[in-house]
Amino acid sequence: TSRTMSLLSQLEKINLGSVLGEADSARYVTSKILHLVQSQEKTRKEMTSKGSNGIDIILATLEVKHSNMCANGYMASFYYIIGFDISGGRRANVLVTKGGTQILLQLLLTASKDTPPNEELMVLLHTLLAKVGPKDKKIGMKARINGALNITLNLVKQNLQNHRLILPCLQVLRVYSTNSVNAVSLGKNGVVELLFKIIGPFSKKNTSLMKVALDTLAALLKSKTNARRAVDRGYVQVLLMIYVDWHCHDSRHRYMLIRKGVLQCIKSVTNIKLGRKAFIDANGMKILYNTSQECLAVRTLDPLVNTSSLIMRKCFPKNRLPLPTIKSAFHFQLPVIPASGPVAQLYNMPPDVDDVLDESDDNDDAETESEIETENDDDKDQQFKNDDIETDINKLKPRQELGRSIEDLKMYEHFFPELSENFQGCDLVSKEPKPFVPDANLSGPIVVPTAGEE
Repeated sequence: TSRTMSLLSQLEKINLGSVLGEADSARYVTSKILHLVQSQEKTRKEMTSKGSNGIDIILATLEVKHSNMCANGYMASFYYIIGFDISGGRRANVLVTKGGTQILLQLLLTASKDTPPNEELMVLLHTLLAKVGPKDKKIGMKARINGALNITLNLVKQNLQNHRLILPCLQVLRVYSTNSVNAVSLGKNGVVELLFKIIGPFSKKNTSLMKVALDTLAALLKSKTNARRAVDRGYVQVLLMIYVDWHCHDSRHRYMLIRKGVLQCIKSVTNIKLGRKAFIDANGMKILYNTSQECLAVRTLDPLVNTSSLIMRKCFPKNRLPLPTIKSAFHFQLPVIPASGPVAQLYNMPPDVDDVLDESDDNDDAETESEIETENDDDKDQQFKNDDIETDINKLKPRQELGRSIEDLKMYEHFFPELSENFQGCDLVSKEPKPFVPDANLSGPIVVPTAGEE
C-alpha cells in the first residue's frame, strides 16, 4: 500500500472516532497529505484515479470536522490537486461528481459565521469554487439556495483594499453571474456600482484584478435590469472614458485583454435600446471609429477592431429605403412622390433623424423583473422548432409547369421520333436483325466485320 493510501486510511479511522488523540492525529495526517500533494504529481494522480476513494474521504472529513486548521489543509490539498491538472479539468470534474461543490458551499457558510472570518480559508474556498464552478452547471442555483451569493458580495464590500481576497471573490461572482436570476439579484444588491469602484483609468497596478472585474461586469450587464441600471447612472460614458484612457496609454499593447473587457461591457449594455441611445449621446460612434482606425495597423489588435465594429453596427441608426439623405452613397429617387403621405414625410425629414422606430425591447420592463432561469439541464438538449422553416419536402420541390399543353406539343412529334415510344420504322433497334444479303454488283471478296469493328 502506498504512503498516500495509508494516510487516507488513518484519516478514515479518525472520522469514525476510533483513534485516540483525535485532534492531534487529524492535524498530523492532514499536514502529511498536504506535503505529499504539494510535492508529488504521483500522489495527485493517485487520489483522483479511477477507483480511488481519496477525494471521498477528504470530503467526508470536511462534513464532520470544522477545525479551521484541518480545513485549510484540505482546501490547500484540493487547490494543488486541481490547480496542477494538465488533463483539461478532469480532476475538477471528479470533485464535482462526488458532490464537492455542495460541501464547499456549506463550508463557506460555516466559515462566514466566524468573527472575523478566516481570511486564508476564504481565499482557498473562493479559489476552489472559481475553478470548480465552470464544471458544475447548477452551481448558480446551489449558491443562491445556500445563501453564498450575499456572503461573497459582503466580502467584496468589506475588503475593497484587500486585493488578495477580492480577486477570487470576483472570479466566483463571475461564475454566479452566468445565471440570469443570480445576475438580477446581485444587481439589486449594488454589485454594479461596486464594480465601478474597482475598475478605473489606466494603471499598471493590479491589472489582473481589473481584468476579472471587467469580465464580471460584462456578465452582469447581460441582464437587461442591470444594463438599465448602468445607463441610468451614466456608466456608459464612464466606460467610454475608461476605454479611451487605456487606449491612449497602452502604447505597447500589453493590456489588450483589459481594453477588450471594457468593450465587452459596452457591448453588453448596448443590447437594450436605452443603452444604444446613451452610447450615441456620449459620442460613442466617433470614439470607437477613431480608436479602431488607430488599431488597424497592429494585427494583434484585431479583436478590438472586430468588437468595436459589432458595437457600431448595432448602434448605428436604421433607415428605410430609399435614402434621400447623405447617409447613403446611393439615392433611389422615386418616379412619383405624392404631395402628402408617409413617403413625402420621409423625404422632408432632416438628415440626422432616425426614421425607423426601435421597438426591440419596449416590453422589457415587465419581463425583466420576472426573469426565470431554467434549472433543468435537459433544456439545452431540446431542439426548438422554428415555425418559419418549411419541413415538408414535397412543398420544397419546385413545380415544373409546361408553357404549352400536351395537345399543342404533339405537332412536333415527327421531328423527334426518339422521344416517342414508336420505333417501328427504325431498323437499328428492331428486335430481329435483318440477314446480310450481298450486293450482286459488288466485285471482290466479301469481308464480314467482326465484333468491335464498324
